[in-house]
Amino acid sequence: MAILGIDEVGRGPLAGPLVVGAVILPEEKPEWVFSLRDSKKLSMKKREELSAIILAEVPAYGFGWVFPEELDSVGISEALRLATRRAVEEVQKRKVAFLQIVIDGKVNFLSGTSLAQFVSTAVKADDLIKEVSAASIIAKVARDNYMKEVAGKFPGYGFEKNMGYGTAVHLKAICEIGVCAEHRKSFEPIKSMVGFDRNGDGMVNVVKNTTLIGGRGETAVCEYLSRLGHKVVARNFKTKFYEIDVVSIFEGKIYFTEVKTRTSRDFGGGLAAVDAAKIKRMRFAAESFLKYQKQYVAFDPVLAVADVDGNYEVLNWFPII
Repeated sequence: MAILGIDEVGRGPLAGPLVVGAVILPEEKPEWVFSLRDSKKLSMKKREELSAIILAEVPAYGFGWVFPEELDSVGISEALRLATRRAVEEVQKRKVAFLQIVIDGKVNFLSGTSLAQFVSTAVKADDLIKEVSAASIIAKVARDNYMKEVAGKFPGYGFEKNMGYGTAVHLKAICEIGVCAEHRKSFEPIKSMVGFDRNGDGMVNVVKNTTLIGGRGETAVCEYLSRLGHKVVARNFKTKFYEIDVVSIFEGKIYFTEVKTRTSRDFGGGLAAVDAAKIKRMRFAAESFLKYQKQYVAFDPVLAVADVDGNYEVLNWFPII
């Protein structure tokens, strides 16, 4: 009785795709089958050797890929279902019969399909059932190779070593250089940095990291700019080296607004603090933001300042560069 083994790789990383492998092993088991086990328990060299053999010798295999943008759109649970179904569809194209499907874990990701009745789930199946071990190995090697490839396209994150997982080096890079297209915007801490909202407009709103006065001042400016027709796309955007109070888009331009909220003790208003040094820092922040938020590169950047009074009313807002 042929078994279709299924396992996923990449459920938890901050970057890169989710990959599901699906494998049917030969009926007469060759010697190498007995070397199969959970991919995490094998060295990288051994995984690569076994993956090459599996892809060359098994009667059927398939991969299911879900990349970060789609994963962010549908969520991790649906991404797991999509990737599993895509992997099985690839196997079915090879016209190899199977009578049982074993999925590693506790969830039947084929529920709701005509194949659901043939599915068994088992915790640690990737180490106990050879077909699932094989699926684990080919998925791991395929995903690792992909991450090594994109490491050259997006240097600095160490993708070739951390494979997108949240290591100290990776997290430090995110703080220093921002996020890239391979990052999962719906995963923390990236979600808070870019303000991902699956059901909203994507505005960053990290008031918990601001003072009460500053946060209320930014809220007033966001409301003010919205009334002018701006779309606010980021708020209180912070990295280790810079922060931006409000980012908005209007008529082909992207505005980086510094919010100055005055109190009764302020002399000359909050705008008095916007000197040449501050403008230089604002320019650096805007350039850094656009360097890594590629979706906004087509907009002309403009620096702006907002003056908010003690009652949290916007007294003035104007571009400075």
